[in-house]
Amino acid sequence: MVSAHTGRTAEPVYRPILTAGRSELEALGHLDTDAAALVVPILTLTDGDSVDLPRRLPAGLTVAVDLAGLPGTGPLLGLLRQGVPLVPVIGFAERDDRLVAQGAAARSHLGWAVLRLRLRVDPYGPDAATGAAERIWRRTGLMPEQCDLLLDVGEVCCAADLRTAEPRVRRLVDWARRHAWRSVTVAAGAMPPALPGLPDGEPVRLARWDWLLWQKLTGLGLGYGDYGIRSATPGPPERLPAMRYTADEAWWIYRWSRRGGRGDDRVAELCRAVVSASHWPAAGAGFSWGDHEIVRRARGAAGAGSATSWAAWGTSHHLAHVLATLRQPGVPPVRPTPHRGRSERADGHRARGPHHGGRPGWPPRGGQSGRSG
Repeated sequence: MVSAHTGRTAEPVYRPILTAGRSELEALGHLDTDAAALVVPILTLTDGDSVDLPRRLPAGLTVAVDLAGLPGTGPLLGLLRQGVPLVPVIGFAERDDRLVAQGAAARSHLGWAVLRLRLRVDPYGPDAATGAAERIWRRTGLMPEQCDLLLDVGEVCCAADLRTAEPRVRRLVDWARRHAWRSVTVAAGAMPPALPGLPDGEPVRLARWDWLLWQKLTGLGLGYGDYGIRSATPGPPERLPAMRYTADEAWWIYRWSRRGGRGDDRVAELCRAVVSASHWPAAGAGFSWGDHEIVRRARGAAGAGSATSWAAWGTSHHLAHVLATLRQPGVPPVRPTPHRGRSERADGHRARGPHHGGRPGWPPRGGQSGRSG
């Protein structure tokens, strides 16, 4: 099937790992055209998730769909039949039959896929990772230059996690340079799973260790990804009106409990605290759809909403904040980094014959098919 998606006008700079829940789909649905071209969300589908993506997502947004939580690839094929511009996310331990189906979907649609290496789940050293990747390429019929590599670090919630993760990522990046990937991205999740244990009634600052990890890896040509404003490890549900608000290198967590007050009053008070804070963006309500909704509640112009609404507003602001930061002049751009593939000789000349590893650098986006993601 050939998608009606006609290509992207800008290079994606951000690959958040999100669920296909209502709050995150709502936030994605309010991205404008320019922002949609810069984001490739990794959507994790599980049993019970809505697959009505054509109605929920904006035009121009390409999504990568991870079916690891589902027994089959039927939902992926169903979305393709609906004309959703998407690519499959392929795990390093996928069964052969799933690899064949995912490869066929990738080749017949946009011509590329995302290979997701989970550092906490896939204990691969360089040789084992190469063997696993070559198995994927054989079964899917894809070439390395048709694959985005996603290095999923998982939870990085403290300085100790950061110290452990950084050298592991660097070793994997050294391994990745053996192959001509379409792109390489590092993603991590820094939101703690136990937020209900934080104080309420006042904003609490939490470091964005995922962002700090990526900053330590600047110069390696890596794309940026995170888990949005949710935890990489599910935690207990929040019982209070709450907001997770992204700022530079930190989140501000608002958990509001005013005993005796109505729900609308508590949410309005919480939102007034957000808009009066020093980390409130200069653009105010115009910064994102989520910020606009926060201002409406702060002014008492709309009802309190629900936990799903608060998560959607926070996610919307987070997406806008990350994109604005990545596009700042001082942030290093993501560029292909020179490397010597395994089929290149030490004198700089290419060895004869086809080989997966034989490109002098991570190639321009678009891969063999020439399509842009």
